[in-house]
Amino acid sequence: MYHAVGDRPADGVYGLSVSPASFRTQMEILARRGFTPLTTAALGESWRTGRPLPPRPVLITFDDGYEGVHRHALPVLAEYGFAATVFVTTGWLRGAHDEGGALDTMLDWSQVRELAATGVEIGGHSHTHPQLDQLDEAALRAETVRCREIVTAELDTPPVSFAYPYGYSTRRVRQSVRAAGFAQSLAVGNALARRRQGPYALERVTVRRDTGAAEFARLADGRAVARTFAVDRALTKGFAVVRGARRARRRLGRPGPAGAPD
Repeated sequence: MYHAVGDRPADGVYGLSVSPASFRTQMEILARRGFTPLTTAALGESWRTGRPLPPRPVLITFDDGYEGVHRHALPVLAEYGFAATVFVTTGWLRGAHDEGGALDTMLDWSQVRELAATGVEIGGHSHTHPQLDQLDEAALRAETVRCREIVTAELDTPPVSFAYPYGYSTRRVRQSVRAAGFAQSLAVGNALARRRQGPYALERVTVRRDTGAAEFARLADGRAVARTFAVDRALTKGFAVVRGARRARRRLGRPGPAGAPD
């Protein structure tokens, strides 16, 4: 799971960004080790139909839709003939649907269309990038449906894959994504994707600014994943408890403790 690709990304995305040089090195590692990148749609279709996966399958995914994906990542992907999926936050992309709030320079729709024309899968990542599990039913449906409608209108083809903003999902969120027309969806989890996770809760590992070449190679091989992300997993469990409490308070109409973060 990638986010921004650039030499000097904005502070808000710096930790989850990679430099163009690091991205090239990481793609070289995948090529040398015989991995076969495929789109999220292709993985979902393979697992639904029983069609065999290619040797050493791997997903290369980008969340949000930062401009550096087109500027820096696309040429490298094209050089290696690698498939990838870009999950776009439609209300952040530059153009007619932009509602502000983006953390860095985003793709515009002409760039999204160029990515799609090269074979990059364009998936949905909500409209305004909220924590979907904190929304009521109407807002949740609006975020998923509007995202899919905009991508469909701009690309003349409906997206079939989705990625949850922040990786947060619940059964209710997953049902909403499915109802909106998406066939599969990715979380984070910082673990390898397994068929038993189900098509709407597939996990990924995070690539960060400080992910070195040796660590990336280990993650790609599926080695030491749990140890590498032990702290992240502990924090994720803690955040899940906090978010669950917030949802319960909202249903009951009760405010949180004084000074509690929202």
